[in-house]
Amino acid sequence: MGQWLSNNKLTFTWRSTGLPLLLVALLVSSGCASTQTADNANPDDPWEGFNRKVFTFNDVLDRYALKPVARGYRTITPDPVETGVGNFFSNLGEVRTALNSLLQGKPANAGLATSRFLINSTVGVGGLLDYATLMEITADKEDFGQTLAVWGWEDSRYLVLPFLGPSTLRDTTGLPADIASYPVTYVEDDTVRISLTALNLIDTRAGLLDQEELIRGDRYRFIRDAYLQSRQFEVSDGELGDDPFASDTFDFDDSDFDNSDFEDSDAGNDGVGGENSAD
Repeated sequence: MGQWLSNNKLTFTWRSTGLPLLLVALLVSSGCASTQTADNANPDDPWEGFNRKVFTFNDVLDRYALKPVARGYRTITPDPVETGVGNFFSNLGEVRTALNSLLQGKPANAGLATSRFLINSTVGVGGLLDYATLMEITADKEDFGQTLAVWGWEDSRYLVLPFLGPSTLRDTTGLPADIASYPVTYVEDDTVRISLTALNLIDTRAGLLDQEELIRGDRYRFIRDAYLQSRQFEVSDGELGDDPFASDTFDFDDSDFDNSDFEDSDAGNDGVGGENSAD
C-alpha cells in the first residue's frame, strides 16, 4: 500500500503549493466508510471521528468536481504532453528537495536534486523532458515534514485536512515552509499562478485514475494506512531495518529452544514407529 501512495514514486510532490487540492486525489472512496471499533482503533489516528467526516467531504468534492475534470483532461491530452506536464512540475519540486536535504544534513542528495533541476531546466526545455533520469541522476524527494522527522519529531498523529486530504500534525506544521519553497508561489501574475496550480492538480489527479482499483475494504482505513506507511518509507529513505534472518552471522542459542519441543517431537516419532510395527 505504501508503494501505491508513494511518489511513483508518483512523481507527485506531497506538499507542493502547486497542488492545493492534490491529496484530494487520494480520496477516491465512494460513500462513507464504516466506523472502526475501539478494539481496531489505530493509535496514530486518535481523531478518527473528525477525520472521517473531513474524508467524506473531500470525497464528495473529488467525485463531483475534480475527478470528472481529470477524466476529460486525460481524454483530450496526448500521452507525451501529459508526461511533459508532469515532468515540469516535478522539476520545480527539486528546489524544495535540495533545500530540505541541506536542512537534514544530506549534502549529497541536495547536490543530486540541484543537478536534476539545472539539467532538466536547460537541456530538458524548462523541465518538460527528464534528461536527468536518463542520465541516472536521481534524488530522494524531501519536504519539511520529513525534515521535522529528522530533527526529532518522528511520530505524529494522522490528520485529514479539508481540501488537502491525508496528512499528519507534523506534516501540516511543515506545510507553510513547503509552500514557501515552491517556485510557483513567487509567480506575480495571479492568472498564471492560478492556471499553473490548476494544471498541476488536474494532471496529478489524472495520473491517479487507474490506481483507484487498488483500494480494497474500508477505503478510509486503506488510504490512511497507505499514507502513513508511505511517509514512514520516505522519512527513513527506504531503509526498513536489518533482517537478522538474512544475515550469514545469524546464530541460534540453546536458550531459543524449549526441551518440551524436542520431547513432543520424539513422542510423535515413537507413535508413528509403533503404528508401523503393529502393522
